[in-house]
Amino acid sequence: MPSFVQILDFIGTFAFAISGIRLASAKRFDWFGAYIVGLATAIGGGTLRDVMLNVTPVWMTDPIYLICTAFAMFVVIIFGKHLIHLNNTFFLFDSIGLALFTVVGFGKSISLGYPFWVAIIMGSITGAAGGVIRDVFINEIPLIFRKEIYAMACVIGGLVYWICLKAGMETYISQILGGVTVFIVRILAVKYQITLPILKGDETDIKE
Repeated sequence: MPSFVQILDFIGTFAFAISGIRLASAKRFDWFGAYIVGLATAIGGGTLRDVMLNVTPVWMTDPIYLICTAFAMFVVIIFGKHLIHLNNTFFLFDSIGLALFTVVGFGKSISLGYPFWVAIIMGSITGAAGGVIRDVFINEIPLIFRKEIYAMACVIGGLVYWICLKAGMETYISQILGGVTVFIVRILAVKYQITLPILKGDETDIKE
């Protein structure tokens, strides 16, 4: 039977793959291109995390991540007409993937003996880096670099996860609370248009 963390990882993979494939569909990618975008979205953050932690990327030892992405592709093909034009659907799946992958990345780093600040960074990379790769592939400015609260939601969720562990809570409870925090922060930030301060500069300075 898969562990609780593996279940979170699989759900996060499916959610992120859906978000990537859905955007690729909106950009009129073919099936292969859409699958690659979905796969990069799903495994990009985890791959970068594992390379930095000096471990073998999980998708290289378990084909379930490729299968999850293929299933997500199948779902988009079947229900594409309903998914492609629903921005709320993309936002929901993206937020779910962000929350679950943050928890997985944080937990894996802690289990390998890294300090909490490294775990928070690795959790944020796991959650946000796949979206950066996705946006680059579809020729969009990565969401993490815009004014929306995105990676900061991962940081806050990671802090909650760590505080719960320090408070002596069960690991799975800490994982749930950390993931829920990421999801809620992301939802509230978008709903109430809460943003980080924006650096103001003159584009002519760049051209010069």
